[in-house]
Amino acid sequence: MANFTYSDNGLALTQSFEGLKLKAYTDSGGVWTIGYGHTGPGVHAGLKIAQAEADTFLASDVARAVTAVNRFVHAEINQNQFDALVDFTFNLGPAVLAKSTLLRDVNAEDFAGAASQFLAWDHVKGVVVEGLLKRRKAEAKLFAAPLSAQATKA
Repeated sequence: MANFTYSDNGLALTQSFEGLKLKAYTDSGGVWTIGYGHTGPGVHAGLKIAQAEADTFLASDVARAVTAVNRFVHAEINQNQFDALVDFTFNLGPAVLAKSTLLRDVNAEDFAGAASQFLAWDHVKGVVVEGLLKRRKAEAKLFAAPLSAQATKA
Protein backbone atom coordinates (compact mmCIF):
# COMPACT_ATOMS: atom_id res chain seq x y z
CA MET A 1 0.00 0.00 0.00
CA ALA A 2 1.17 3.53 -0.72
CA ASN A 3 1.82 5.88 2.17
CA PHE A 4 -1.15 8.21 2.30
CA THR A 5 -1.53 11.58 3.99
CA TYR A 6 -4.81 12.72 5.52
CA SER A 7 -6.78 14.86 3.10
CA ASP A 8 -8.50 18.14 3.87
CA ASN A 9 -11.78 16.26 3.39
CA GLY A 10 -10.79 13.73 6.06
CA LEU A 11 -9.63 16.42 8.46
CA ALA A 12 -12.93 18.27 8.01
CA LEU A 13 -14.76 15.05 8.91
CA THR A 14 -12.74 14.64 12.10
CA GLN A 15 -13.16 18.27 13.11
CA SER A 16 -16.89 18.20 12.45
CA PHE A 17 -17.47 15.22 14.71
CA GLU A 18 -15.00 16.16 17.43
CA GLY A 19 -15.97 19.80 17.69
CA LEU A 20 -13.67 22.23 19.46
CA LYS A 21 -13.68 22.62 23.22
CA LEU A 22 -11.01 24.80 24.80
CA LYS A 23 -11.98 23.72 28.32
CA ALA A 24 -11.60 20.07 29.43
CA TYR A 25 -14.73 17.96 29.63
CA THR A 26 -15.56 14.29 30.08
CA ASP A 27 -16.67 12.47 26.95
CA SER A 28 -19.49 9.89 26.82
CA GLY A 29 -17.06 7.25 28.11
CA GLY A 30 -16.00 9.38 31.07
CA VAL A 31 -12.58 10.28 29.63
CA TRP A 32 -11.18 13.79 30.12
CA THR A 33 -10.97 15.42 26.71
CA ILE A 34 -10.01 18.83 25.29
CA GLY A 35 -9.50 20.54 21.94
CA TYR A 36 -10.58 18.36 19.04
CA GLY A 37 -11.03 15.15 21.00
CA HIS A 38 -7.56 15.11 22.56
CA THR A 39 -7.12 12.81 25.56
CA GLY A 40 -4.16 11.77 27.64
CA PRO A 41 -2.54 12.01 31.05
CA GLY A 42 -2.23 15.81 30.89
CA VAL A 43 -5.96 16.39 30.35
CA HIS A 44 -7.83 16.98 33.59
CA ALA A 45 -10.68 18.91 35.17
CA GLY A 46 -10.22 22.67 34.94
CA LEU A 47 -7.69 22.56 32.09
CA LYS A 48 -8.05 25.33 29.52
CA ILE A 49 -6.08 25.72 26.30
CA ALA A 50 -5.80 28.22 23.45
CA GLN A 51 -6.76 27.57 19.84
CA ALA A 52 -3.08 27.12 18.92
CA GLU A 53 -2.70 24.31 21.48
CA ALA A 54 -5.86 22.64 20.19
CA ASP A 55 -4.44 22.78 16.66
CA THR A 56 -1.13 21.29 17.87
CA PHE A 57 -2.90 18.46 19.69
CA LEU A 58 -5.04 17.81 16.61
CA ALA A 59 -2.00 17.61 14.33
CA SER A 60 -0.25 15.21 16.71
CA ASP A 61 -3.32 13.01 17.22
CA VAL A 62 -4.03 12.89 13.48
CA ALA A 63 -0.39 11.98 12.79
CA ARG A 64 -0.66 9.03 15.19
CA ALA A 65 -3.81 7.80 13.41
CA VAL A 66 -2.26 8.30 9.95
CA THR A 67 0.82 6.33 10.98
CA ALA A 68 -1.31 3.49 12.33
CA VAL A 69 -3.47 3.20 9.21
CA ASN A 70 -0.43 3.31 6.93
CA ARG A 71 1.22 0.63 9.08
CA PHE A 72 -1.71 -1.76 9.48
CA VAL A 73 -3.40 -1.59 6.07
CA HIS A 74 -1.73 -3.76 3.47
CA ALA A 75 -4.45 -3.79 0.81
CA GLU A 76 -4.63 -1.27 -2.01
CA ILE A 77 -7.14 1.36 -0.89
CA ASN A 78 -8.11 4.79 -2.15
CA GLN A 79 -8.00 8.19 -0.45
CA ASN A 80 -11.63 8.05 0.72
CA GLN A 81 -11.07 4.66 2.32
CA PHE A 82 -7.89 5.90 3.96
CA ASP A 83 -9.61 9.03 5.30
CA ALA A 84 -12.49 6.99 6.76
CA LEU A 85 -10.02 4.64 8.46
CA VAL A 86 -8.00 7.55 9.87
CA ASP A 87 -11.11 9.17 11.37
CA PHE A 88 -12.10 5.81 12.89
CA THR A 89 -8.59 5.35 14.30
CA PHE A 90 -8.43 8.96 15.56
CA ASN A 91 -11.66 8.36 17.49
CA LEU A 92 -11.03 4.85 18.81
CA GLY A 93 -7.25 4.47 18.78
CA PRO A 94 -4.72 2.39 16.87
CA ALA A 95 -5.12 -0.65 19.16
CA VAL A 96 -8.82 -0.93 18.30
CA LEU A 97 -8.10 -0.74 14.57
CA ALA A 98 -5.31 -3.33 14.86
CA LYS A 99 -7.60 -5.92 16.45
CA SER A 100 -10.75 -5.15 14.46
CA THR A 101 -12.71 -7.18 11.94
CA LEU A 102 -12.83 -3.90 10.00
CA LEU A 103 -9.06 -4.09 9.43
CA ARG A 104 -9.20 -7.81 8.62
CA ASP A 105 -11.88 -7.14 6.02
CA VAL A 106 -9.91 -4.24 4.51
CA ASN A 107 -6.75 -6.34 4.23
CA ALA A 108 -8.77 -9.18 2.69
CA GLU A 109 -10.08 -6.61 0.18
CA ASP A 110 -13.64 -7.29 1.34
CA PHE A 111 -14.51 -3.63 1.11
CA ALA A 112 -18.28 -4.15 1.38
CA GLY A 113 -17.75 -6.14 4.55
CA ALA A 114 -15.36 -3.51 5.86
CA ALA A 115 -17.86 -0.70 5.23
CA SER A 116 -20.46 -2.55 7.30
CA GLN A 117 -17.97 -3.04 10.16
CA PHE A 118 -17.85 0.69 10.94
CA LEU A 119 -21.36 0.41 12.35
CA ALA A 120 -20.26 -2.14 14.96
CA TRP A 121 -18.44 0.65 16.82
CA ASP A 122 -21.33 2.89 17.93
CA HIS A 123 -21.58 1.82 21.58
CA VAL A 124 -20.17 3.13 24.84
CA LYS A 125 -20.50 0.77 27.78
CA GLY A 126 -23.03 -1.33 25.84
CA VAL A 127 -25.28 1.58 24.87
CA VAL A 128 -25.65 3.00 21.38
CA VAL A 129 -24.51 6.64 21.32
CA GLU A 130 -26.33 8.65 18.65
CA GLY A 131 -23.28 10.79 17.89
CA LEU A 132 -21.11 7.70 17.39
CA LEU A 133 -23.73 6.10 15.18
CA LYS A 134 -23.84 9.22 13.03
CA ARG A 135 -20.04 9.31 12.86
CA ARG A 136 -19.74 5.62 11.95
CA LYS A 137 -22.37 6.07 9.21
CA ALA A 138 -20.39 9.02 7.82
CA GLU A 139 -17.16 6.99 7.89
CA ALA A 140 -18.84 4.04 6.18
CA LYS A 141 -20.33 6.34 3.54
CA LEU A 142 -16.96 7.95 2.87
CA PHE A 143 -15.24 4.55 2.82
CA ALA A 144 -17.67 3.29 0.17
CA ALA A 145 -17.68 6.50 -1.90
CA PRO A 146 -15.86 6.54 -5.22
CA LEU A 147 -13.04 9.08 -5.37
CA SER A 148 -15.19 11.42 -7.45
CA ALA A 149 -17.66 11.67 -4.55
CA GLN A 150 -16.04 12.80 -1.33
CA ALA A 151 -18.91 12.95 1.13
CA THR A 152 -18.34 14.03 4.73
CA LYS A 153 -21.86 13.85 6.18
CA ALA A 154 -24.13 10.87 6.70
